[in-house]
Amino acid sequence: MTTALLDAKPIALAAGLALLAAVILSGCGYTTTSSLDPMYQSIAVSPFYDETGEYDLQAPLTNALVRKFITDTRLKVAPAEEADLLLEGVILGLHRKGVTHDRDDKVTQSLLVVTAAARLTDVKTGEVLWENPLVAGETSFNTEAAGISSDRLRGNAEVYLAKVRSFATEEENQAVSEALEQLATDLFYLVVEPW
Repeated sequence: MTTALLDAKPIALAAGLALLAAVILSGCGYTTTSSLDPMYQSIAVSPFYDETGEYDLQAPLTNALVRKFITDTRLKVAPAEEADLLLEGVILGLHRKGVTHDRDDKVTQSLLVVTAAARLTDVKTGEVLWENPLVAGETSFNTEAAGISSDRLRGNAEVYLAKVRSFATEEENQAVSEALEQLATDLFYLVVEPW
């Protein structure tokens, strides 16, 4: 009887370790496939309504979103009447906050945040798939008081940023472009990876 018990212990131990490994490896939830329902093949991106009072935010955000969907190819960009999904929203605010100051208390670096609310709707059923009341894109930039360029871009990234030209300095225009690009990226991932 003790021999049978000793023979069973290594088998039980191996089975237990195999079960533990299976639980650990499957428990992380990581997958290489999209969590977007495959029945959705196309999307319409409605220009976001702009409540900020700032000029030149709507088109760069819409263009960045459309570009992201075209580049990704999981969803074909289509007119609203032909699309499976409709992404729409409103740009709620553009906020600047001084982060660092010089000896004269002039702002040398600012944080810029663009906020929006968005909704994704199944065009055929009218069902709202998700609604997010606050999504943000942000960046920081050096002001003229810093006397240096922010020099944030690398490689050919500047080619893809939608140009904003309605602010007082080129640094601020570039920062708004970057914040809108980040906002578009976050909205894009909310659509294609709806956890």
